[in-house]
Amino acid sequence: MLEVSPSTYWAAKKRESAPSARAVRDEWLKKEILRVWHGPGRGLYGARKVWRQLGRDGVEVARCTVERLMRELGISGVTAPRKRPRTTIPAADRPGDLLERDFTADAPDQRWVADITYVATAAGWAYTAFVQDLYSRRILGWQVADHLGADLALDALEMAIWARGGSSGGGIDGLVHHSDRGVQYTSIRYAERLDQIGAARSVGSTGDSYDNAAAESLNSLYKKELIDYRGDWENTTDVTLATMEWVAWYNRERLHSFCGNTPPAEYEETFRATATESGAVV
Repeated sequence: MLEVSPSTYWAAKKRESAPSARAVRDEWLKKEILRVWHGPGRGLYGARKVWRQLGRDGVEVARCTVERLMRELGISGVTAPRKRPRTTIPAADRPGDLLERDFTADAPDQRWVADITYVATAAGWAYTAFVQDLYSRRILGWQVADHLGADLALDALEMAIWARGGSSGGGIDGLVHHSDRGVQYTSIRYAERLDQIGAARSVGSTGDSYDNAAAESLNSLYKKELIDYRGDWENTTDVTLATMEWVAWYNRERLHSFCGNTPPAEYEETFRATATESGAVV
């Protein structure tokens, strides 16, 4: 028989009947983690983004604790998508590369990148074109179609121009538009539209994803967080509606590490507010 003091015995019995402070906090944190993961994270966030969102919500917790509790809850972030088929048909003539793999900008509307990715549906292939601002990584324009014609890329460009208030004919001074050398982006109509808004054209080399890495990164997120994550797409309309919802979430709610773990729209709003206070022209 093991001899113990009465105080030790009763302390042990108390621990059996009442959970520890850590256990109580863990249970509360699990509820907060699930709130973030199911809410702002839409079941897509891994431990790092859940931890960041909790911090934005005023919940102080170590990242390693979030990782541990997410393992206990059996939840995790989405993984990288499968490799995609080729969507770029190279054009014979193209302008030069003005970015040279520098995918940064000092302000909005200095540099845009554009690219196209694919989506498998029950009705056949669908294709999604994006136009993104390199300052904030905000998606300015997008379009989904069942073809790889020039209209796909041009419609996404028109949405981006409209989003920046240039649809009435006003220019976007100093803008550099960068893409791969696909025929969609080197078409006469696309080039003419860029000329109309005063944008300089920039095109990467053939078959080198690093020359348009920022746009490729956006495509990867899109596939990981929406296309591959949900799957079972019926047709182009199905993809279009889901993409519209995902873009709104991406721009307004999704935490982006490039933006200091704030949403792209908020990152731009902070820039413009700061510029206005300093008297700078934006």
